[in-house]
Amino acid sequence: MLLTLVFALGLSVEQTPAQAPAPSNPDAPPAQQTQPPSQRSGEPRPGSPDPQPSGGGSKPEDQNAEAQKPPTPPHTGMRALAYNLVEDVKHLPAKQNLYLLAIGGALAGAAHPFDQTFNAKLRSHYDAVNTAFLPGKYIGNTPEQVALSVGTYAYGRLFDAPKVAHFGMDLLQAQILTEALVQPLKFATHRTRPDNSNNHSFPSGHAAITFATATVIERHLGWRKSLLGYTIASYVAASRLHDNRHYLSDVVFGAAVGSIAGRTVVHHASDYWAIVPVNVPGGGVAILATRTR
Repeated sequence: MLLTLVFALGLSVEQTPAQAPAPSNPDAPPAQQTQPPSQRSGEPRPGSPDPQPSGGGSKPEDQNAEAQKPPTPPHTGMRALAYNLVEDVKHLPAKQNLYLLAIGGALAGAAHPFDQTFNAKLRSHYDAVNTAFLPGKYIGNTPEQVALSVGTYAYGRLFDAPKVAHFGMDLLQAQILTEALVQPLKFATHRTRPDNSNNHSFPSGHAAITFATATVIERHLGWRKSLLGYTIASYVAASRLHDNRHYLSDVVFGAAVGSIAGRTVVHHASDYWAIVPVNVPGGGVAILATRTR
């Protein structure tokens, strides 16, 4: 359950700039170094590699990795969070979300024939197996997930770490958006749970909120660092089947809903497009759309 806080601490360490060591004697004049004429004049030494063009000293792969990170907003307060939530709702019908919705619906439909038999395969008479699945219902519970996100957000605000605050704010937004999507679906479908406890089975809220968290981690930190998050989300989904609280199609579609919420909230620099009107020779105007980097 400390996964998001661990990533938050990692973000705060990454954004701390390294300081150069102070000179031992500040009153002493700077030492002059004797250099060959070729080096003082800026000419390359014979046999040395050609100088690299100036570009901030960053490698192409570093620039590509930076482009995959969402831009840190100038404001991460509660007003910005509320404004972003309104914008997120507007972006829900995006094409990539419709693709995810179609994939999630197709996979849930394919899993539906196994709903009545799959849960029994996960149940066990061994206490060790039952104990192993026990934490799932707590890890994927909404209050626990929101508490971790609030802790990450508060850490970033208190210690002046904008990237951490942005990370926590996106986690909160994704979880709020997930609940806004899941709860109406539960009341609309009115599906009875496998254990007959109530009629709020479809989709799985535990699967949705943990996959939303994992997706936000992936969008902020990359897929390698999100593998643990997706593993925990899959474990939570499996625990809901083991506990006989959801059907297989419930957790499959819940994972799709959470992924949609996470991708809607986190915006990459490559997600933005610039629209510029351009004059056409001979008269007329063309619209030039370019993806910003």
